[in-house]
Amino acid sequence: MEVVKIVVWQEGDVWLGYVQEYPDYWTQGESLDDLKDHLKELHADLSSGAIPGIRRVEDLVVS
Repeated sequence: MEVVKIVVWQEGDVWLGYVQEYPDYWTQGESLDDLKDHLKELHADLSSGAIPGIRRVEDLVVS
């Protein structure tokens, strides 16, 4: 099982969020559980390598 960090928030009746590693790619859901399902699908699409030019956040060790 892979665990990834997500950022989520509610605006009115809609839940919004993104996978922390890919902050440029947001999705939404009608509930928190719905949003999490969308985020799982989004993560699979973004991390598969099938979509060119995906920007992501990585750690850089400098010392």
